[in-house]
Amino acid sequence: MREPTVASLMTREVITADVECPFKDLVQLLEDNNISAVPVLDGGCPAGVVSEADLLPKEEFRGGTADAPGVFAGRATKHRWEQASGVTARDVMTSPVKTISQDLAASAAARELAAAGVRRLFVVDSDGTLVGVLSRRDLLKLFVRGDEELRTTIRDEIFGRMLWVDPDLLYVAVTDGVVTVRGKLERQSEVEIAEHLVRALPGVVDVHNQLRAGWNDTTHTRQTEIFG
Repeated sequence: MREPTVASLMTREVITADVECPFKDLVQLLEDNNISAVPVLDGGCPAGVVSEADLLPKEEFRGGTADAPGVFAGRATKHRWEQASGVTARDVMTSPVKTISQDLAASAAARELAAAGVRRLFVVDSDGTLVGVLSRRDLLKLFVRGDEELRTTIRDEIFGRMLWVDPDLLYVAVTDGVVTVRGKLERQSEVEIAEHLVRALPGVVDVHNQLRAGWNDTTHTRQTEIFG
């Protein structure tokens, strides 16, 4: 059972700006598309990103006419001062920009987002060309999977195909993403593996593992007979 990749979750239609895009056009681009940030491309490759925060220094420092930051001002304040006099995307963008591969697993991408402390990551191909964007919201779509879809996957894929257990000999229920499974497996190690696989399934919120070790061939009856 393969984990979803960035390619299967990312948004492919991305609004972009060129490094020479004028300041006012950047503002209009954000406004027209109701977005808070836009990747800046140089030859098709991400060179930086311009967010609303990158554009606000123009007003904060009145285009560079306000008093300059003092000698002891922090690096962030000095950077905003420099942005205030910017006229193109190259001048005001935040760079470098964090990128990831489209082949990266969803869980690894989530860790990258958390580590970087950003809302989105830009996805590039092997040549460094932008092919999409992956946001926190894109990853959360994994939890929109329906309970019946999860139950079917757990029964058929995890128990039936991966663990070679007849799913009809087990009770599997899913409510709001919370999985309850009970029954008997042959070994305790299989009970632990089963829980690990179910927890790792995209869309699963929690697992109530009521499986027990100690398979008995005389108990090969249908689910309704075991739990009825």
